[in-house]
Amino acid sequence: MTLPAHTPYDGSSKPFTIGLKPLDPATWIEIDGTFDVQMREKRRLLASIPEEVFVEEPDTRAAQREVLDMIRTHVAATFPDRYQPGCKGLAIAGHPALTTAQMETLPPLQAAAHLVQEDLILMRRGEDGWRLAAGVLCFPSSWSLREKFGKPLQQIHVPVPGFGPGTRIADLIHRMFDNLKVEQPVERMNWSLQAVPDLYYPLSNDQRDERATTRPAKFADLAAVARGFIRVERQTLRKLPASGDILFTIRIFLDPFEALRRHPDGAELSRAFASQLAAMDDKQLDYKGLTADRDRLIEALHGFAAEPLA
Repeated sequence: MTLPAHTPYDGSSKPFTIGLKPLDPATWIEIDGTFDVQMREKRRLLASIPEEVFVEEPDTRAAQREVLDMIRTHVAATFPDRYQPGCKGLAIAGHPALTTAQMETLPPLQAAAHLVQEDLILMRRGEDGWRLAAGVLCFPSSWSLREKFGKPLQQIHVPVPGFGPGTRIADLIHRMFDNLKVEQPVERMNWSLQAVPDLYYPLSNDQRDERATTRPAKFADLAAVARGFIRVERQTLRKLPASGDILFTIRIFLDPFEALRRHPDGAELSRAFASQLAAMDDKQLDYKGLTADRDRLIEALHGFAAEPLA
């Protein structure tokens, strides 16, 4: 069992905060042992339900091309063992090459999404602030790309406790987007919990409202918790130098809950995770869909913390 690559539940990245940190551009794109599985799933989703995982405003193609060129250059330079530029396109070790013809005929953001595990969201400044102008979202963490398409940030964040229109955090995010520098990208982490290993995990606003009202349990007992998964999002923001748009990337890490038992710092991570859950109020728990399960999850985490490393 591989160990989690990122553990924001250790207290280093508190939930329902902005939590931005400077990003070293050299570490912008991440590749790990899940590359093959995630890339096959992305290709399947883009081929089978393109209308659910891709949106674009018609005048974003130049910015999309900027993203494609940036990603092609970065991955070829950073991962030369996996990506090999050639006269007919870009070869990807173990996967179909992204041909020159595909790069010319596919929407550029889709072509870029065929290269990396990250989902790619293009944000554009308008009269109402920064809006979602184009995006490839194959691995949504309980939201719907089509519902957010064209909306400004404050409307996108309406369901998030403390992030909606008129809140202090909403104003801070708006200013942060305005002040983002090309030379200094940023990153943040987020986490959620799910009972199944699905990468494609959408949720509509109506489904979220129903979940908050009915508060169903995801985990029936401690054994179900142990079979569950920790979903970590690594999010990055980069200002595009030519268009002035902002590229928001989302990389999903899906780790078995049981991985905490094998981690050398598992006891500390489990206690910190339990503390984050215990500190959440009802609105925050409802948003994450954990209201019915919080006490059971805390019990399981304390059990992990008390166990000797196997």
